Amino acid sequence: MHEIIFIQDLAIVMVISAVTMVICQRLRLPVVLGYILAGLLIGPHTPPYSLVTDLDSIHTLSALGVIFLLFSIGLEFSFSQLAKVGAVSFIAATLEIILMIAIGFFIGRLIGWNEMNSLFLGAILSISSTTIIAKILMEKKKLNEPYAQVILGILVVEDLWAIVIIAILSGVATSGTLTLQDVSMSMVKVFAFVTAILFVGFLIVPRVLRYIERFQISEMMVVVVLGLCLGASLLAAKVGFSIALGAFLIGAVIAETKQVQGIVGKMEPIRDMFTAIFFVSVGMLIDPMVIKQYAWPILIITVITILGKVLSCSLATFVAGYDSKIALRVGLGLAQIGEFSFIIAQLGRDTEVTSSYLYPIAVSVSAITTVSTPFLMNNSDAIVDRMKYFTPRPLVTFAGLYPSWVSRIGGSAVSARKRLLIFRGIRRHLPQLLFYAICIMGVYLLANKFVDTFPIGKKLYWAAVSAVIFPFFIGFAYWLDKMFWEGIILNVVKSKVEITRAKAAGELFHNASRFAVIFITGLLFLFLA
Repeated sequence: MHEIIFIQDLAIVMVISAVTMVICQRLRLPVVLGYILAGLLIGPHTPPYSLVTDLDSIHTLSALGVIFLLFSIGLEFSFSQLAKVGAVSFIAATLEIILMIAIGFFIGRLIGWNEMNSLFLGAILSISSTTIIAKILMEKKKLNEPYAQVILGILVVEDLWAIVIIAILSGVATSGTLTLQDVSMSMVKVFAFVTAILFVGFLIVPRVLRYIERFQISEMMVVVVLGLCLGASLLAAKVGFSIALGAFLIGAVIAETKQVQGIVGKMEPIRDMFTAIFFVSVGMLIDPMVIKQYAWPILIITVITILGKVLSCSLATFVAGYDSKIALRVGLGLAQIGEFSFIIAQLGRDTEVTSSYLYPIAVSVSAITTVSTPFLMNNSDAIVDRMKYFTPRPLVTFAGLYPSWVSRIGGSAVSARKRLLIFRGIRRHLPQLLFYAICIMGVYLLANKFVDTFPIGKKLYWAAVSAVIFPFFIGFAYWLDKMFWEGIILNVVKSKVEITRAKAAGELFHNASRFAVIFITGLLFLFLA
């Protein structure tokens, strides 16, 4: 009887998915939207009743969809390509995660949530959906575009950081504290796992595939490849990592073998079936009543997520050395949250350190941002052109010059003498930066320690603390400007015209840094008081 129910549910999923997919194709909409709409129509939250009864089995099959989709992405994303964007991806992903955790925490505190809810919200907003973005890029056949390579590189690094974040939050939820030992151990575990998979994979997998290829039996190759894919995913899950991480890594290993082209063709039908089930299961999680009940928090968090992701990812990619057009397209492509956000929200709910409403809000925000992502990516060129039209001229100048300066610093265009000047400029300003940073942290920690012992009001107390910290922020921004422009940029530019343009753009940078100081100081008072 259970088998009949399962087949019935699977048949309903595939038939409704096929219908919605055809409708989306006729309307020139992304197929992903059709799958999510199908999930909403047949899910448990759509009246008059749920068409699918065995939800656990569907969600189990959706896990296979994650595995096979990420495995296919690994097959397309070779390590030679990863090496080109590896440093950029690490810098961009790390900066983006830090910024989004801070933004999420501040938004949570602004709408009145406690510190634990706000911390989990920041973590939820920090990780983009590898599965959703990968599917859209594959649909558009854009995997080999420069911006797509950066996006995929950032997603790989984000998945690694997600493991660290989950491990840290697990420690926070259990003990109520965050220790440096927890962070260090999580990072060591991630590095050790990735290194072990790649080392063993490159040692064994090419030999195994060469041996299997001798038999000239297509079925045998498919079975062996599926065994490697599921085995790597299982190993990742057993040691506490994401199944998607194991699938991606083993796919990237196979991508370096001579048999990869034949394997890609054999895996496509399997991938398409199970990824369809995954996106349908995402649609099943959408509860219209929850969206109605928490409409304002969901709307605020959704808007902040999209804007924050576009800003943080674009800024991080730009800082890492890519031009503004690619950086903005990367930001538009990463403007959503997904499967890791569910895991983080579920962790908070299971350990009972977050409120019950956080999980449905996370699911709703994920669903809405998932729907918006295809439109942002499909219209990225038009959005980029429109943003350039409204961007101030000095900022356009800076955006045009900065990537070339970064490439010169890292390339052979900078002479040995100028490299020495750059190093000396950084070394000259670094002690002052460290001094101001230590003063800022020292004042904050000391103030936080004695906040409960002062008889004056809390708002007045933190206003006084903010006033004390403000000059140190100004000093930090001033010396950062000095190091960045005098220590680096002015030692890289070549002509007098470029120096003049650099100084004009620099004025905008200086003013922006001063505004950031005032803004950050205001936030400190707002959220501490």
